[in-house]
Amino acid sequence: MNFIEKEIPGLFQLDLFNATDQRGTFVKTFQSEEFEMHGLETTFRESFFSINKKNVIRGMHFQQPPYDHAKLVYCTSGKILDVIVDIRKNSHSYGKFVTIEISEENHQGIYMPPGMAHGFCCLTNATMVYLTSTVHSSKADNGLRWDSFGFEWPVKKPIMSERDCAFPTLTELISPF
Repeated sequence: MNFIEKEIPGLFQLDLFNATDQRGTFVKTFQSEEFEMHGLETTFRESFFSINKKNVIRGMHFQQPPYDHAKLVYCTSGKILDVIVDIRKNSHSYGKFVTIEISEENHQGIYMPPGMAHGFCCLTNATMVYLTSTVHSSKADNGLRWDSFGFEWPVKKPIMSERDCAFPTLTELISPF
């Protein structure tokens, strides 16, 4: 597993170990000792997956303290463009975003620390897996409006939830981080 720190401190692109032979492909998505060597969270309390149609945009989501969490995400089928925005008020990269394409073919994962708004755009039908270091709390569930931080999404007519469209913009957001 290779850890590549991105422009946002604490955000890592992961080249996941994988092996392919006549049977198919084997991918290692997590190994606690390797995460510990990089100073990353190793206790994940909850896991989810979502099955998504092409042109779906989910996001930009985060959990407010004290339910904020580190998150590990990867794609088990299809291809997505993952988008992460730093919403930590005292961070030199506040409001900046990073995009990483992850897919079943490239065996990439993403580790993000607390204080990130997270979302993605499905470039194909795709299945995403999420591991979080805290248990989801509906009262702490929040988000940032998907089109308010300067990123040009690669989809003209996205499929989205009403909830995701109603989040505050980056300039309206009162960040809890």
